[in-house]
Amino acid sequence: MAKADGDADGDTDPVTTGFAALPASDGYRLTRARAPLCLLDAGGLAADRDGLALVDIAVEAGRIASILPAGTDGLHDDGHAVDLDGGIVLPRLVDCHVHLDKGHIWPRRRNPDGSFMGALNSVMADREANWSAPDVRARMDFGLRCAFAHGTAAVRTHIDSLGKQIGISWPVLAELRAEWAGRIAIQASPLFGIQFALDEAHMRDVVAAVKVHGDGLFGCVSYMIPELDDALDIVFRTAIENGFDLDFHVDETNDPAARSLENIADAAIRHRFSGRILAGHCCSLALQEPEVEARIIAKVKAAGIAVVSLPMCNMYLQDRAPGRTPRWRGVMALHELKAAGVPVMIASDNTRDPFYAYGDLDLIEVLREGTRILQLDHAGNDWANAVARTPASVMGEEGRGVLSPGGPADLILTRARDWTEFFARPQADRTVLVDGRAIDTTLPDHRELDHLMSKSA
Repeated sequence: MAKADGDADGDTDPVTTGFAALPASDGYRLTRARAPLCLLDAGGLAADRDGLALVDIAVEAGRIASILPAGTDGLHDDGHAVDLDGGIVLPRLVDCHVHLDKGHIWPRRRNPDGSFMGALNSVMADREANWSAPDVRARMDFGLRCAFAHGTAAVRTHIDSLGKQIGISWPVLAELRAEWAGRIAIQASPLFGIQFALDEAHMRDVVAAVKVHGDGLFGCVSYMIPELDDALDIVFRTAIENGFDLDFHVDETNDPAARSLENIADAAIRHRFSGRILAGHCCSLALQEPEVEARIIAKVKAAGIAVVSLPMCNMYLQDRAPGRTPRWRGVMALHELKAAGVPVMIASDNTRDPFYAYGDLDLIEVLREGTRILQLDHAGNDWANAVARTPASVMGEEGRGVLSPGGPADLILTRARDWTEFFARPQADRTVLVDGRAIDTTLPDHRELDHLMSKSA
């Protein structure tokens, strides 16, 4: 397990803490750091053309004591300083849409053709054959170890919640949440097809699991079934009666006829829903006629819905056909949503499973690839919010995803001095701080899961 460097626990295994050699003292300064102004809750700072402010960050007893313009006069130089030479510093990041329970099953259950239906059917078969509590626990814990080593502070995972799996996965989730407390904050939302909302017994079982093991979150996958509005009414009433927030998988298709996002917005307005709503994917929104897209976005804004794009997974699955080059990138109309004032985010989604064969729950990779796929690089200097401040706010994880005097010294230190350097390389030598101490960023070996991959495929 990744741990703070220098823990006196008798463990002599070598650890990797990145490029930065931090003083042993509980108090030190990170000098000449560059940080995104959009993630700094401190006054008196100015940004360069990349939106980065050159600052000195003082750390005391695991907290950020101050954030001041670099070279501020009057600071006492006691020798406990690390010159970052303009390297970008980020807060630990927030991944608001992952699937820990599906992760890392690819070696035993591949997607036969790279399609969405291929992914869906493969996961269903693997779940039925293999998802025991030990199997789910081992793969979820592996994913969390990856995320932690990369610098993630909080995740929201979706939990497949059908039949016997409800009683298997939710207790495991609760155990892991407790075990990981203080390292990664874990939230979970149920995942099932919207048609199952019409099944009273199913809803009773899922609600009970969320009440006992969950985080006040409820959700499902929405698509254009004839009973969609009736099913959404049940989901919204369930949320209102139990004080749940909502999280939906929405319109993950290139079919312009898929407009369930509009139905969700209508339902939220109809029920005067006051909780938080997060909608993920929303791929088909980008394929609507301009007036339809504008109408749906206006409703999303009025309903108070936040959205998250999953650029790597959606580019992998969407518009795939044998022997044909894809014609679009598969992602939602994120720029238009942001321009309308809708809170927007990007996140990891699936990891080494039939929905996405790659990935490692590394939000720096997500930000890098999201910038390329969604062309965020010429659209303002505040897109770092999409993996930090904004998802933290939507998840109710206040204080995370920002750099603030008095806040935790939970940081990612890099050698990159601007965004082109940052995105040009994977920042594999990053240093990750938790409570001001460098953690071991050694990633778990995929071979650890080999014993699970010999099961029925």
